[in-house]
Amino acid sequence: MNPIRTVLLVPFILASLACDARAEVDDATRKAVIAELGAKVSDIYVFPDKARQIVERLNAREQSGAYRTAKDLAAFAEMLTEDLRQPTGDKHLGVRYRTTPIPPDTGDNARGPTPEQERQFGEFLKSRNYDIRKVETLPGNIGYIDLRSFPQASASKPALSAMMNLVADTDALIVDLCHNGGGDPHAVAFMSSYLFDKRTHLNNMYWREGDRTEAFWTEEDAPGRKFGGTKKIYVLTSKNTFSGAEEFSYNLQQLRRGVIVGETTGGGAHPGGVHRVHQHMAAFIPAGRAINPISKTNWEGTGVVPDVKVAAEDALRTAERLALTELLKSPANEGHAQRLRKRLDELK
Repeated sequence: MNPIRTVLLVPFILASLACDARAEVDDATRKAVIAELGAKVSDIYVFPDKARQIVERLNAREQSGAYRTAKDLAAFAEMLTEDLRQPTGDKHLGVRYRTTPIPPDTGDNARGPTPEQERQFGEFLKSRNYDIRKVETLPGNIGYIDLRSFPQASASKPALSAMMNLVADTDALIVDLCHNGGGDPHAVAFMSSYLFDKRTHLNNMYWREGDRTEAFWTEEDAPGRKFGGTKKIYVLTSKNTFSGAEEFSYNLQQLRRGVIVGETTGGGAHPGGVHRVHQHMAAFIPAGRAINPISKTNWEGTGVVPDVKVAAEDALRTAERLALTELLKSPANEGHAQRLRKRLDELK
C-alpha cells in the first residue's frame, strides 16, 4: 500500500503513463483491478468516509456491467478516473495506463524511492531543465520566471536556486504559473525562501497515515542572493494552474506577499502518491490535505481566486503594467521614470 513517489502532483509523471493502449480487458483483469484499487483507496485516501463512497461506486458500476464496455486498459483507466472523482470532486484522483510494467508497491517504498529510482528521476528532471522554461529581465528591470512544475526538491534545488539568483536584483518579479500543474511541496517552500526576509510559515499538510500534520516553512539559509521580502511579486495563473502551483499562489496571497493575476485555478489541494493497481495501471491517490495556517482551509474545489481577474493570455501584460505603475511611484531618478513611462505606454 505504499506509494511509488509521494508528491503534491507532478503532472509530467502522470502524463508519461498515458501511452499506447492496445491491451484488452478481460473479466479477471477487470475484477482484480477494481479489488486492488478499492483496497488502496480504502487504506490511503485522506477522507475515510469518501473512500467508502468511492468503493461503493466502483463495485456498483462493476456489478452493473458498465466496465465491460471498456475496449482496452486505457479506456478502462479513463472510466475508473471518472468514477473515482464522482463522489469527491477530487481532481487529483485518477488512474493511468502505461505500456512498460510498473514494479509492485513494496515495503521499501514506505521509506521512499531507492537510490537508483532517485538517480533515474533526477536524470529525467535534468532532461527537462527542471521545468524551468524561461528566466529573463523585462524592460523596467522586472524579473520574469516561467516555471512549468515544482520539481522534486531533492534533485532540483540547485537549479531553482540558480533561477532565483538570476532575478535577485530585479525591482519587481513576475512568476508565471499559467502552465504549471504542480509538484513537490518542498520545492514550493524552497523557492518561496527567496521571497521573504525571515523564516516564514507557509502551509501545513495533514496526512491520514499517522494522523499527523507536517509544517512547511521557508529556509533561512537558502544559498545565494534573495529577491527579498519587500519588492512586489505578481503570480500569473490560469484554469490549468493546479496543485503545488496553487499552493505557491495561495500561500503568497494569504501572506499578502504576492498579487495573483489571471484566472481562477484548477482547485486541487490534496497531496498523495502513485500506486500500482495492475502491472500496467497506476492510480494517484491523495493521502493528505493542505491546511493554510492563516485561512485554516485550502483551495480544494474552489481554486485560487486571483486578486486581478483577467484572461490568462492577458495576465503577463497586465502584471507588467501593474509592476511598472508601482515602480513609477518611487523611481530612482527622472531618467528611470522616463524609461518606465515609455514601457508602460508601449504596453497600453
